[in-house]
Amino acid sequence: MSSVLYDAPGPRARVRNRVLGAVTVVVVLVLLGITVWRLAATGQFDAQKWAIFTYTRPWLLLLEGLAATLGAFVVAAVGALALGFILAVGRLSDHAWVRVPVGWIVEILRAIPVLIFMMLLYYGLPVAGISMDPYWAVVIALIAYNGSVLAEALRAGVESLPRGQKEAGYAIGLRKNAVMRLILMPQAVRAMMPVIISQLVVALKDTALGFIITYPELLHYIQLLGNQVPFGSPLVPTAIVGGSIYVALCLILSYVAYRVQRSTRRSPKVRAARGGDGDDTVTETEAIAVGRRRGGARR
Repeated sequence: MSSVLYDAPGPRARVRNRVLGAVTVVVVLVLLGITVWRLAATGQFDAQKWAIFTYTRPWLLLLEGLAATLGAFVVAAVGALALGFILAVGRLSDHAWVRVPVGWIVEILRAIPVLIFMMLLYYGLPVAGISMDPYWAVVIALIAYNGSVLAEALRAGVESLPRGQKEAGYAIGLRKNAVMRLILMPQAVRAMMPVIISQLVVALKDTALGFIITYPELLHYIQLLGNQVPFGSPLVPTAIVGGSIYVALCLILSYVAYRVQRSTRRSPKVRAARGGDGDDTVTETEAIAVGRRRGGARR
């Protein structure tokens, strides 16, 4: 079976793919084994270094850092999504006096590294007589950067839709904001959901940059526990535990995104009417029907 974009591999290609896959697995296992061996050789698995986790206080500190990380991430994620929608609509505007300035704003926000943005807010604003809490410096920087990236993702999702989607909405008398809100943007969100979630994962991990501006998030407490001299400075054990927490958070976020993506697919009635296929593209007829239902509800 083949398609325009992909041809099914033949016997030789399948054998080559299996060999390359096996070699890759072996290389990864060897590198992992070397890493574990070096950690063991340097005493990173000694009982003294891991004894710190037999006490309650280190776990409470890690939970405190986790709460601070999630507190910044949740606000930053909501703000980035809202800013992304606003900037995406501005980038798609038919008016040049709106589209051009918004485009410059998006490009500038995307170009500034998150850490520099945080440092400008936390260390730069006091020079102008404005004091900012580390929490808000982290949140605002994450909103600005990730919101601009999400704006480009949503814009690309809207522009990738067939032109007939927009024309169908205009044909029944919908204004552009209604076409965008009822027809184009929902499909763009579904199409770009993997990109949106991956950017939210980036935002979650970028909260660790708040450590540089003294925000007491998870990385702050990992470094604090790793420098405990009575336990032999267990930096590697605390990094392993803290890194495992970050991995768990990312996996949970990915699972939530998977559930959201499934729940936002086409309704069961439409799926049954179209034979239960997996195509999420809305036809012009469906777009017109959506517009008419929404227009009739408003009247």
